[in-house]
Amino acid sequence: MEAACENAQPVRSQARTLRVLTLTPFYPNSENSAEGCFVADVLPRTQHLRINNEVIAVRPRHRGRVRPLESQISCAWQQYFSFPGNLGLPTAGGSLAHSLEDRVQQIHQTEAIDMIHAHAALPCGDAAERMSRKLGIPFVVSVHGLDVFFERQAGKTLGRWCRRVSERVYRRARAVVCISEKVRECVGSMAPNARVVHNGVDAETFSPDVEQKNPLVVLSVGNLIPTKGHALLLRAYSRAIGTAMEWELQIIGDGPERASLIRLAQRLGISSRVRFLGKQTRDQVARAMKRCGVFALPSGYEGLGCVYLEAMACGKPAIACEGQGIDEIIEHGANGLLVQAGSELQLAESLRVLMQNEDLRARLGRAARQTVLQRHTLEHQAVELADLYRECVA
Repeated sequence: MEAACENAQPVRSQARTLRVLTLTPFYPNSENSAEGCFVADVLPRTQHLRINNEVIAVRPRHRGRVRPLESQISCAWQQYFSFPGNLGLPTAGGSLAHSLEDRVQQIHQTEAIDMIHAHAALPCGDAAERMSRKLGIPFVVSVHGLDVFFERQAGKTLGRWCRRVSERVYRRARAVVCISEKVRECVGSMAPNARVVHNGVDAETFSPDVEQKNPLVVLSVGNLIPTKGHALLLRAYSRAIGTAMEWELQIIGDGPERASLIRLAQRLGISSRVRFLGKQTRDQVARAMKRCGVFALPSGYEGLGCVYLEAMACGKPAIACEGQGIDEIIEHGANGLLVQAGSELQLAESLRVLMQNEDLRARLGRAARQTVLQRHTLEHQAVELADLYRECVA
């Protein structure tokens, strides 16, 4: 059954070749090979659909330089001036457009660009809108999640300014690409031209393997920041571990919460059963997901969450929170488990149930893998993007 699904690729258009300039602040680099993989991974698949990609990744000067990584799609890095911190959010689009002007004009003159795909309204969408008018070509902008919650990021006053700039960008874009219905709902009336294109996953890199024993592993992957819910996971795990002492919690990721999370594990008396593995490469993450028995990330906000899809592609049951973008893909009790956001008791019970029931883990994992193969591979995402591009240039 799985082999048939894996061989059934989405229908591919034979229309004329388009040249798309991707403008993004998220892209794998020498400092972080996993950063922006949700942008980079799908691009080689669109090449097969007669989409030629040119990528410019952008970075404020105050953050320093990074080097591009070798990849199938070439990428150039562009620095630009931006005020450090939140003040730079609403103001950097003009500076970025100015710094890109000569480079983009040269690219366009060498071989005409059909459209620009910007990731996040600020600053890339703002810069794309300015270049779109100058070059006379359309642009689209992707919204990934937290980039729509301006007041949460920048405070009330700056947040309103960010919203005004972003609304202009959204309304002038040929389309606004949202990674989930949840994100489209958050964008709301700012973007009447919004479309949902779910992120996809590489179902070959992330594929099933034998569950590790001695110890069995609960795995979590995410930046160590409050919204990801790692403190909640530690407390829930400490409740569940009494019934399953052969289990270990492994946490991949780094961030400002690391020290406080280590102290919390010590206070809970579970330090010997928790491993903080720090930042890892994509290949290391894939190997960890293949080995784990359960994946859990009780994030308080996720536009979608590629790590859930990666775990599902590995045939693992994933625990996520209701009301996030991922609940459009995880069906509770069918291909994973959903808990109420912030509920330590529900999360502990879900962990306990999966820890105690190997057959349930296997059943949910098989269904999770099939869900990905049927609708959420990189090939599916590439076809949807290629179709969207062709609509926007028609």
